[in-house]
Amino acid sequence: MTGIAKETISFLKGLEDNNNRDWLQGHKKEFEAAKNDFAGFVGELIAGISKFDPDVSGLAPDACIFRVYRDVRFSKDKSPYKTNFGAYISPGGRKTNSPGYYIHLQPGGQSFLAGGKHMPEPKELLAMRQAIADKTDEFLKSIGGKKFKELYGGMDGEKLKTPPKGFAKDHPAVEYLKFKSFTASHPIDKDSVLTAPDFPKYVVSTFQEMKPFIDFLRKALAG
Repeated sequence: MTGIAKETISFLKGLEDNNNRDWLQGHKKEFEAAKNDFAGFVGELIAGISKFDPDVSGLAPDACIFRVYRDVRFSKDKSPYKTNFGAYISPGGRKTNSPGYYIHLQPGGQSFLAGGKHMPEPKELLAMRQAIADKTDEFLKSIGGKKFKELYGGMDGEKLKTPPKGFAKDHPAVEYLKFKSFTASHPIDKDSVLTAPDFPKYVVSTFQEMKPFIDFLRKALAG
């Protein structure tokens, strides 16, 4: 296993400083090299994650990696490109609705690892809330491990100000029921971590601590 190439980090820094088509056209070789490097890295992650989550076995990296091109149609920010590389590893890849693992690669200490289910559809959100309400002990166990807390701290994201409709205000898991997404994240605030030889192993082991949480959410959505 190898970490991210330093040239890939340099490319993303350059793209952040020169977010325009002319610059990218003039750095096509660097762009292709960076994409290939990240794809190879994601391939290593898929192989590692498959050992404890067989449902992602055989996924192609391209099925997991997000495009660098931004959809600017409804955005005030007209920058044409993302300044990060991202991949969502889950059964079916990035387009699936299944809870999974996400890696966000962005220089300047803005990289992070995350997982769970981001911005679920209303029916999905209700199903996960209902599962938490009905199987609170099992849910709390999935995020209550010592290592999980050390790595992720807990769940993150936006919450409702009041309990969701249909759930008791005094439910023991009411604060979790307020979440609009069910995710947890682990920051990587040093770019040197990204290029270290053991970075793939670090990512895989960090994701492995999230597996019980992922399993709970998948079962909730499966009914």
